[in-house]
Amino acid sequence: MEYSEIMVRYGELSTKGKNRKEFIRQLGQNIRNVLKPFPAVVVKAQRDRLHVVLNDQPAQPVMDALQQVFGIETFSPVVKLPKDASLADIQQTAKQMIKEQYQPGQTFKISTRRQNKNYPLNTYGIDDGVGSYILEAIPGIRVQMKHPDINLQIDVRLSGIYLSSITIPGALGLPVGTGGRATMMLSGGIDSPVAAYLAMKRGVKVDMIHFFSPPYTSQQALAKAKDLAAKLAAFGGTIDFIQVPFTKVQEEVKKRVPEGYLMTIQRRMMLRLAAAITIDRHCNGVFTGESLGQVASQTLESMRAINDVTSLPVLRPLISLDKTEIIKIAREIDTYDLSIMPFEDCCTIFTPPAPKTKPDLEKTREFEKLVDVDGLMQEALAGIEVTKINVGDDYLNSQEDVFAELL
Repeated sequence: MEYSEIMVRYGELSTKGKNRKEFIRQLGQNIRNVLKPFPAVVVKAQRDRLHVVLNDQPAQPVMDALQQVFGIETFSPVVKLPKDASLADIQQTAKQMIKEQYQPGQTFKISTRRQNKNYPLNTYGIDDGVGSYILEAIPGIRVQMKHPDINLQIDVRLSGIYLSSITIPGALGLPVGTGGRATMMLSGGIDSPVAAYLAMKRGVKVDMIHFFSPPYTSQQALAKAKDLAAKLAAFGGTIDFIQVPFTKVQEEVKKRVPEGYLMTIQRRMMLRLAAAITIDRHCNGVFTGESLGQVASQTLESMRAINDVTSLPVLRPLISLDKTEIIKIAREIDTYDLSIMPFEDCCTIFTPPAPKTKPDLEKTREFEKLVDVDGLMQEALAGIEVTKINVGDDYLNSQEDVFAELL
């Protein structure tokens, strides 16, 4: 079937009252960003629904992209007929649409809504005219008013007559950008992309902060983190990837801090840098991929010692999830296979064999005084690089030749 457009129905944002207009505007912009690989497509965000006009673009790849965008309840591929289309035109389109789906023994129903009261047939007239035609045109098909296999919807509106027979569930949630802005401490592992996904589902626009420690971490590790950000861009559009040089910090901490507190001080430096970047970018919180009790740095005592460096909200969407649950989500959002690629990030290097699981806060503060915190902060912040990450960007494969020379 050659569809004219995709009709998008709003989810939770439809309850937003006076803010509804802004939520719809943001969703429209996010969809435009996600659909940039399809330049012919036009997005029209209206009060009651959003129209993605295909302009001869095949519907399936566009629908695949839409299925990941937060703020959509359901969507349907539709055929648009002129507002003065005859009953015969509607019948022919309905027959073609149902025939493509019909399997022997299935049932159908015609559901008409008529916004355009000037159309010559009323709702019953359209239902009866199209339903009777389908019964004659498709042998064996039966009408079923409750729970039919195929529900053909005919929407008679002022702008045209729309026919659809497939309803696809969307990603729900809120449009990214309507829940404020925050930063996300993105490693190359399994957990932080899932945490970012959950933050984005509640409408938060997240800037990704990635700590990069050459030569201890490779260019492949950096490219992997950027590719993870590109995967997440599919849920709401362009993402700022903030690359923070962390080698000097890790070397100094390892040189001066007792082994048991290496991890705690290192994490404090990460959060301190993340907080400074968050404030500088006018964001309002820091998200992490921590899950309570998963590793030594994720005990309550460790979290308290690490959080001590900032008064900003430190948000942990995975706090009560176990690893199996996190992996399940990672597979669903297609970040798992990328996350398990064997390129170490800065969180896995300089890890002491026996880190403190219950670091003492006062001792932590004292040990940190052994390090030039302000100097290391200034140097790291001065070396930041920011990259705009778009849906479909591919850093690992695009740099394949460069990586081959490093092997």
